[in-house]
Amino acid sequence: MTREEMLAYCLGKPGAWLDRPWEGDEVVKVGSRIFAFLGAPDGTARVGVKCGPSREVADEWLHRFPDDARPMPYVGRSGWNALDLGGAIPDDELVEAVDGSYEAVVAKLPRRERPA
Repeated sequence: MTREEMLAYCLGKPGAWLDRPWEGDEVVKVGSRIFAFLGAPDGTARVGVKCGPSREVADEWLHRFPDDARPMPYVGRSGWNALDLGGAIPDDELVEAVDGSYEAVVAKLPRRERPA
C-alpha cells in the first residue's frame, strides 16, 4: 500500500478531514481528534495509529512485525504505533489498524463531533 492509497483510505472514513498542524506533517482527523498520522509527504511511507487502549496491547504489533512497527514518539505510551507501509505488514492488516484507530477515536468524541 502506498502513502497516497493510505491517505485516500483514511479520507474516505465518515467525517474524516486532512490537517497540517505542524510544518510538513499531515494528519487525518475526525471531529477535532487525530486518528492517523501520515508524517511528511516526502518522508518514509508509514501511518501512525492507535493500536490499543494501552502500551501493552499495542506491543502486539511490535512482536509480530519487529522491523515495521514501532511506538510513536510522545504518544506511544498511550498505545500509538507507527506502521510502515509497503513492508511486511499486509495491506489488509494496515486497513484494520486504521479502522480500529478511527473507531477508538470516534468512541471518545463528544456526541456533537461524531459523524452522522
